[in-house]
Amino acid sequence: MSEVNPVEEYLQTVYPRIVAWRRYLHRHPELSFQESRTSAWIAEQLRAIGCEFKEGVGGYGIVAVLRGKRQGPVVALRADIDALPIQDEKTCEYASTVPGIMHACGHDAHTATMLGIASYYASLDGDFEGERRLLFQPAEEVTPGGALDMIRDGALNGVDAIYGVHLWTPFPYGTVATRSGPFMASADEFDIELVGRGGHGGLPHETVDTVFVGSALVQALQSIVSRNVNPLEPAVVTVGSIQAGTTANVIAERCHLKGTVRSFTEEARYGIRKRLEEVVARTAELYGAKSEMDYRMGYPPVVNNEEETRRFFRVAHEQFGEEAVRESSLIMAGEDFAYYVKETKGCFMFVGAGNEEAGATFPHHHPRFNVDERAMLVSARLMIAMAEDFAGSKPA
Repeated sequence: MSEVNPVEEYLQTVYPRIVAWRRYLHRHPELSFQESRTSAWIAEQLRAIGCEFKEGVGGYGIVAVLRGKRQGPVVALRADIDALPIQDEKTCEYASTVPGIMHACGHDAHTATMLGIASYYASLDGDFEGERRLLFQPAEEVTPGGALDMIRDGALNGVDAIYGVHLWTPFPYGTVATRSGPFMASADEFDIELVGRGGHGGLPHETVDTVFVGSALVQALQSIVSRNVNPLEPAVVTVGSIQAGTTANVIAERCHLKGTVRSFTEEARYGIRKRLEEVVARTAELYGAKSEMDYRMGYPPVVNNEEETRRFFRVAHEQFGEEAVRESSLIMAGEDFAYYVKETKGCFMFVGAGNEEAGATFPHHHPRFNVDERAMLVSARLMIAMAEDFAGSKPA
């Protein structure tokens, strides 16, 4: 007879509550920096669980503290709580009830999972080593993000290690993954305003057409990665929005472009910024327009600690078996978990949440995004196992 895993056994008993928590959050999403009701609801659940916690950390963040009776390290676990400005197009009983806002990236599941972890540690009545600090972080989706404010408010004071999980639908349910070193990209943003000379659509020679200039600029920006970045180094420049003009027979005086830059090293990051500034200025000048650009340095790359990544692979093999554990490729998405692992050692990990039968096949930030909810159990087991392995001072 195989040995019963007490963590798994407990999580199975609390799983219906975890699902209910996630579905409540999915029905009631709030945008970044606006999570007041979400934060109050999390506090209500923590009171019912019996946790000590502090509200108002980094804005609407909450830090729950569970202390063991025996001395040991302080291990932090983090979940994010914000949603996205996307209209939910799913047809299910827990679809978003808030027009134009939904949890399209799994943060509802991250939060519900962390409440399940809080419930587990509360059930131990202090029968563990050290302290478990659970971070419910606001505003992960919008730069400058919520992590920096959480850190400034002391969320990491005295923390020896931190772990975080992202449910990830491109990976199938039952799998877990990460990689050592750079893992997720830096996420910078730019806004470009082009100013020309508007006029009649039939008299283009009397104008400076910013639609034309903007189109030329989009093409020119694509040369930066292909011609100015080492081809062995991954990077992305994307123009995600271009807005100009109001009707067919008027040449637009202004054109507004928005975009993002992704990279994994500071050399590439700052090199791309410098080249982008040059291309914008010179392209506008070439066609007789003026340009202004606001370039915002967002999250740095997520760089996993080598020792803690080794811990992940060993612990994950023990928990889920060798076939379930993967070394992830580089991920071009950004994450403000990057700030935590700049302050203390830690590891950010992915848990597969994709499943065609559960309707969890759509990409993150899609209007029909969903997850296989069983992935929350995998996530909880993984984070608890990582924390307890660290507290037990086993070799990574």
